[in-house]
Amino acid sequence: MAEIVCFGEVLWDVFPNIKKIGGAPLNVAYRLKSFQHNIILISAIGNDQLGKEIIDFLGNSSIDGDSIQILNEYKTGKVSVKLDKQGVATYTIDYPKAWDKIEITTENLKATAKADAFIFGSLATRDQISKTTLFQLLEVANYKVFDVNLRTPFYDYEIIIELMHKADFIKLNEEELIEIANAMQSTFKKLEDNLRFIAHETNTRHVCVTKGASGAVLFYDNQMYYHKGYKVKVADTIGAGDSFLAGLIHKILNNEKPQHALDFASAVGALVASKKGANPKLDASSIQQLLRM
Repeated sequence: MAEIVCFGEVLWDVFPNIKKIGGAPLNVAYRLKSFQHNIILISAIGNDQLGKEIIDFLGNSSIDGDSIQILNEYKTGKVSVKLDKQGVATYTIDYPKAWDKIEITTENLKATAKADAFIFGSLATRDQISKTTLFQLLEVANYKVFDVNLRTPFYDYEIIIELMHKADFIKLNEEELIEIANAMQSTFKKLEDNLRFIAHETNTRHVCVTKGASGAVLFYDNQMYYHKGYKVKVADTIGAGDSFLAGLIHKILNNEKPQHALDFASAVGALVASKKGANPKLDASSIQQLLRM
């Protein structure tokens, strides 16, 4: 069991007929907690009903919500979600919201400094306040896991590259890999070459690229590991990448072999994609059943 801090946005994914709790750091935290890790989630909500419901959700999920700041000046985050026929989501993200204004605290610095892993994304850098807090926490963090999350117009290549230099582990999807590699003046065309290029240029030993239904590639200590993806009927893709990351980090922190970690993460991500919403409950038997396929 590891001590893990997740930092960044907590919010509501709002569909035409329903709303569901989400935000990549919260999704990762929820899945990691289901794997029995001790989780601290650092974020901010408004002093409103949506914020209260998030606190209730965290309590019911046994996730430490003491580091969730409650702000009177800003509302709890919301994201409008649209799904295409394949269940792939597009997002409209409101700004500014409470999670843009996460302040640094002594308690958060202490929690981050003693944690086994610190997981963060790029979306939290869209506002100067949360960005400043993130960079301060990165100075004391141990194993730094960067979940790249390019959401137009809320990112800057210089910041993304700086965060990659600070990370010990980088996770991105195939489209993000291509876009960032091009921004870094890569001349390579193949995925593996661009993966190695980013690992080399940022001095990061562990990099993973997800490819949706086509699986994932993990570059770990100068070795490539592959998974072709599990075939499931997709309900929607929301949170699948977050749960994939949680599964991968769970196994890596448990010192599992990289291939086994990738297989497990792929199964977890596929199962989440087969269900509606970012945080469906999964049982261990369903994961093991996919792993045997």
